[in-house]
Amino acid sequence: MHPPTRLLGAVSTLLVLALVLTGCGGSADSRPGDGRATAAKAAADRVEPLSGPAPSPKLPVKVRSADGRDVTVRSVERVVPLSGSIAELVFSLGLGDRVVARDVTATFEQAEKLPVVTRAHDVSAEGVLSLRPTLVLAEATTGPAEAIEQIRDAGIPLLVLPPAQRLSDVSVRIEAVAAALGVPEAGKRLDERTRRRIGEARADIPEDVDRPRVAFLYLRGSAAVYLLGGARSGASSLIEAAGGVDAGKESGLKKDFTAITSEALAKAAPDVILVMSKGLDSVNGVDGLLEIPGVAQTPAGMDRRIASVDDGVLLNYGPRTDTVIRSLVRQFHGESR
Repeated sequence: MHPPTRLLGAVSTLLVLALVLTGCGGSADSRPGDGRATAAKAAADRVEPLSGPAPSPKLPVKVRSADGRDVTVRSVERVVPLSGSIAELVFSLGLGDRVVARDVTATFEQAEKLPVVTRAHDVSAEGVLSLRPTLVLAEATTGPAEAIEQIRDAGIPLLVLPPAQRLSDVSVRIEAVAAALGVPEAGKRLDERTRRRIGEARADIPEDVDRPRVAFLYLRGSAAVYLLGGARSGASSLIEAAGGVDAGKESGLKKDFTAITSEALAKAAPDVILVMSKGLDSVNGVDGLLEIPGVAQTPAGMDRRIASVDDGVLLNYGPRTDTVIRSLVRQFHGESR
């Protein structure tokens, strides 16, 4: 499934292909000690709109797209977000009733009955246009490019958002979506709420404990894709915010992902392995993960310290990121609290 959303910002070609091929999976093994992601799973099931009445959009507005184009938005009556993370922002701002379609990575409850018009990087321009959208919101990694141009050529305002790879991107994305929807004041409220909650989540990190080395693995067993995250995987900021050290980044991996090898894992030497829940399920749970060459020999593998967070929320960098951080804090430091 992810990333979605989205979806990681700077993904490798191999990862993109894997996302297209695999789509959704099942739920992860969540046995004690193998990944305690209850709170993050609950967060992935539902988003929380701002309290009070839904904001009233003030339109038209002109906004700058991440691909350098100026986009004029005259109506937000029919919105199509092309990733789960963008859909999450629209619903959190209180305008979810205007969303008429979704990406397969929009896994939360309020969006589940919407028609799916895109699967990760495989956008159906015909499917989008058939729903008569008045605004389409896309990621920088959304594609193929031909589909994006086809939507624009039909005269539909299409805004591309910059990729989200770190906590500092949360405010930027909230502001961009709120501006495009004509509800900048609601954007400020959502940003304030999100930053406050993230700060509270980070305050839960135990004091005077060693920071565990955490390796982020991207797994799609059905496509035989096993990747180790590096500095640009999108997970570093979350790992660090939860009181960990990105083992892939610290071992010298400067790109987004590299194929898992015994040598790379030995150099990373993770104390904890972080995975998406559907990726863990795709390799038949923790037991299957330990069968991947090199995993069982790491400190994390020997101790079965596997942290798992739902694909639909882990790398979204949005209004539910605080719940992700709380879950990671528990899973990284649970034995020390």
